[in-house]
Amino acid sequence: MNHDQSYPRTKLNLTIENLSQAVFIVNRHAKTAVNPKFLYKLKQESLKKLIVEGKARKVGLHFSDHPRNSQQQSDVLVECGKYTFHIPPTKSDFQELPHLGKLDGSVRNPKAHISLNAAKALLQSYTGIAELENKPSYPRNKQRTYQKPIFKKLGERY
Repeated sequence: MNHDQSYPRTKLNLTIENLSQAVFIVNRHAKTAVNPKFLYKLKQESLKKLIVEGKARKVGLHFSDHPRNSQQQSDVLVECGKYTFHIPPTKSDFQELPHLGKLDGSVRNPKAHISLNAAKALLQSYTGIAELENKPSYPRNKQRTYQKPIFKKLGERY
């Protein structure tokens, strides 16, 4: 029996190289996506599973380039194949991992040549996470009604 026929959703094998490229593509698209929540969840769950399976490793902590509400925030640097990624830290990461300081901006991941759909399909088959079909939070078939602009005289309130 040929394994390619039993897995019609994706042609790529679940190798460390293919999985790390897929995570890279999903992460890159999540940064500019309209609704990036699912893509970031897919990235994080894939990296967690790769770490548990010993196919990726946590290297250390980096100061985040984009701290949320605090002055400083740290992210965990994860190495998977030829690629490195950042994921949010757990409490135990602060005790177990060395702090590497500021992120070195000169280190770049290699280019990956997988489409977003292929990358998503690969990671979804790997993690078992499915994207919800009702993506938009607003009803699509409902047309917005036109509302006339209200013009007021200078200095007047409405």
